[in-house]
Amino acid sequence: MASKLINATASQQTALKGIVRNSSYVIPGLYDLSTEDTNWVLTSSFIIFTMQTGFGMLESGCVSIKNEVNIMMKNVIDIVLGGFTYWLFGYGMSYGRGPLSNPFIAIGDFLLDPPVDDPLMGQIFAAFLFQLSFATTSTTIVSGAMAERCNFKAYCLFSLLNTVIYCIPSGWVWGEHGFLNNLGAVDIAGSGPVHLIGGTAAFASAAMLGPRLGRYADGYDPLPLGNPVNACMGLFVLWWGWLAFNSGSTYGVSGAKWQYAARAAVMTMMGSFGGGIICTIYSLWRHDGRLDIIDLINGVLGSLVSITAGCFLYRAWEALLIGMLGALLCVLAMPLFDRMGVDDPVGASAVHGVCGIWGVIAVGLFADNPIPLDTTKGRSGLFKGGGWYLLGIQCLSALCLTCWGICSTFLLLYIVNKIVPIRMDPNEELLGADLMEHRIRHSQIGLSRAISALAPLKVDLNEVAGVQPIGLNPGHEKSLAQLRAAEDKLQQWQTYLHQKGPAGKNTSKNDDNFDMSSGYKSPLKARESLGNVFSRKFKTVHINTQQAANIVADGDGYYKPNNKELPIISNKDINNKDKDTNFAWLD
Repeated sequence: MASKLINATASQQTALKGIVRNSSYVIPGLYDLSTEDTNWVLTSSFIIFTMQTGFGMLESGCVSIKNEVNIMMKNVIDIVLGGFTYWLFGYGMSYGRGPLSNPFIAIGDFLLDPPVDDPLMGQIFAAFLFQLSFATTSTTIVSGAMAERCNFKAYCLFSLLNTVIYCIPSGWVWGEHGFLNNLGAVDIAGSGPVHLIGGTAAFASAAMLGPRLGRYADGYDPLPLGNPVNACMGLFVLWWGWLAFNSGSTYGVSGAKWQYAARAAVMTMMGSFGGGIICTIYSLWRHDGRLDIIDLINGVLGSLVSITAGCFLYRAWEALLIGMLGALLCVLAMPLFDRMGVDDPVGASAVHGVCGIWGVIAVGLFADNPIPLDTTKGRSGLFKGGGWYLLGIQCLSALCLTCWGICSTFLLLYIVNKIVPIRMDPNEELLGADLMEHRIRHSQIGLSRAISALAPLKVDLNEVAGVQPIGLNPGHEKSLAQLRAAEDKLQQWQTYLHQKGPAGKNTSKNDDNFDMSSGYKSPLKARESLGNVFSRKFKTVHINTQQAANIVADGDGYYKPNNKELPIISNKDINNKDKDTNFAWLD
């Protein structure tokens, strides 16, 4: 059959959609891509992939500093492990065309790797990459909701298996086998399969993990952001990626698709404008004229989630309205979840869950029939004279996806918890996942205070107590500390000699580097002059600039020069300093 397809004419190859490709399945519309369409899909996939950067920056900016690296590592793991399992079995569970496929799950196309003699090789790879970018986005939504108290190893296992939670319902909506797709459900870019699934999974995981230690000790107000600038930068990167997310979901630019791709981009921006306006007004009202950063960030993101399902089906004013309502629902839901005891550090449950439900339902209210595309199968929304059918299907879709996301996540985490505890040890949580999981110590974190507080609990902290803080060169810092210590001691020497010793008096009068009111003009000059003084005054003590820099304290009031010519001097020797001329006074 492969040889026959190779010899097919160009006109025949454009009609491959209905031709049997092998004994297991026929060519699906997913691969019905022209060269221009493939170029558009690939480019969109590359841009969508940059949304991982946005999620990482946003989530790391919302958590405390001692957990920011950990949350970035989770985003990396989502791509590495989640992407691997998507290729392994996830793609086939969404779009496989095997004989065992049914309205609930697709079966086929596992370990996707079409041969070079397949005339659809390019289309298959392009379609896979586009769907892969969606799958990793859905998976990484959950990481923020589990931040600051989830065991990293347990999260890796969760990320490896979380593909199942996304891939099955995405097949319901987008796969040719899916029961929601066959009923007429419409979701252009994934308010339901991507965001609603990710948001409900985030809600379930946050609820199952429980709140962070001390989260609600002082009420329900949000905790301070670890890095507000990173959070804002993450918003901008996500905003950029969302344009490709929605415009790329026209799945090409051939025919009339390019017109709707342009419309999708503009309506995406219009929705975000509406969301930004309403959440700004809300935040100023709620906080007595002050704008809360997280309200603005999540309000804009909530509006983008809301517009995603019908991004090219709306008029401009409708996009504004949908974005406004989505943002309002988001900022109202965040404190509500906190009062329920669901601690979601980044607000993913509200942004992607609540706004995902609204985005799916909004299609049933406002959707146009995008002539000549068959996106809505000729139907329109309730407010466009299309009746109740589309709205009913959209509500059913939202209900099915919500139930699946919550129940499947609870089940998966229950299984993972039996293998590896999903909650961090309380002592490790207090010290921070960056230090305990990745051996990264932030200089801003009071590690000594944490260690002293946990010491009575007999926690083994030997491994982490000596971890050097990041951002510093330990070797340089040690050398600088030694130089500073030497300078301090030399200044004490010159003060003592100036006040007590005759040699010091004589030296101070005859030394060009010494000022009677302020002492030596610089530590370096003090070293040079005092080196000469000690050479004359104390016959057995010879000190120079290099030796002075090597003086170290042993922590017990004794000071040891590295040069063995200098004796070890303690505090008791100072009392006898006038009797003993063979000493170096360093304390």
